[in-house]
Amino acid sequence: MAWLDALRGIGALAVVGEHMLPWIMPSLRPYWFNMGMYGVLVFFLVSGYIIPASLESRGDVRAFWISRIFRLYPLYLVVVAVALFIAIWVPVRVQVPRDISGVAAHVSMLLDVVHIGGLADPMWTLSYEMVFYLLVTALFVRGVQRASGIYAMVFGAVAIVAGIVFDSPVLGGPWPAIVSGALFVIGLACILSGNFRTTAAYLLGVMAVVLLLGSGYVPWFGAAILAVMFTGTALYRWENGTGPFWPVLVSAALVAISPVWSIQAGWWWVQPPVWITTLVLAAATFAGARALRDRRIPGVLVWLGLISYSVYLLHHPLLRLLPEFFGDLRLLPLAARIAVGLGYLATLLLLSWATYRLVEGPAQRFGRRLARRTA
Repeated sequence: MAWLDALRGIGALAVVGEHMLPWIMPSLRPYWFNMGMYGVLVFFLVSGYIIPASLESRGDVRAFWISRIFRLYPLYLVVVAVALFIAIWVPVRVQVPRDISGVAAHVSMLLDVVHIGGLADPMWTLSYEMVFYLLVTALFVRGVQRASGIYAMVFGAVAIVAGIVFDSPVLGGPWPAIVSGALFVIGLACILSGNFRTTAAYLLGVMAVVLLLGSGYVPWFGAAILAVMFTGTALYRWENGTGPFWPVLVSAALVAISPVWSIQAGWWWVQPPVWITTLVLAAATFAGARALRDRRIPGVLVWLGLISYSVYLLHHPLLRLLPEFFGDLRLLPLAARIAVGLGYLATLLLLSWATYRLVEGPAQRFGRRLARRTA
């Protein structure tokens, strides 16, 4: 699976570039496609491809969730602590509520789908990862997980309808975050303990879809992301001879046109030339890596993939510190901006490698051991 690690590394660097260039080299930021969304779509395709396969190969939802918890939360909690520490100099983002709803949303990671900002800006994508995990678990428990192509097309169609109907969350206020946070903790406890496991899986799956469409910042976008992730799963099914290829094409077409009639269609990155180009580049990157998977993958890309989660979560808090040291970076001479940019990247990669070695790696190994013992 080295090719999947390489894709994660490429996706993480693309997101870093999207956030870094406007601060340091605004003239180099491309506008013919969205570099950050390109990286995020690559991430989502990878998750869609591998997450259901991981659950099905284990055949045990408790082992799957133990693995996911120790994969995501240790570093996530470290970054939460870092963001709060950095707040001594840089105020916490205004999108983060200063009440229990903000705490509940961070506990469940369902930030974007309960219209709450994360302490670190890139945390919004974890919301859709979590929705996907919850939904896939419910489908697996029900035994209907193999219809991935159908789900991809359904969410693609829902994205089109949601873009026409909704322009803001239907379920407003702090209560979606508070209620979903409590249900998430209780439901996950049931899944891990085995008590009412099936009921809890169904409840969490339904809750995830309701939040995605009723409480998310941009409902059509959330549905489109789920369509992309299930498209990755449909590719895995087709590759293994357990599903057809045509739903992949249909869902891709639905996602491509999903923002055309949305109320947010004026945003620059959802304009048809930009949006479709971004989708095509992400799909081409995934297809190219898949075609080369039997060849030796460059070690640097595999290494970047290993530390990609750290790179992804750490880069924005670190980036927000730069103006505290250097002022408005755009006013610096070109040579100084290049030096700052290279220093920032070197520091980011060094810190990410350290957090992988000290936090991510040990936590993942412990999670695997615990999952094997409880299987």
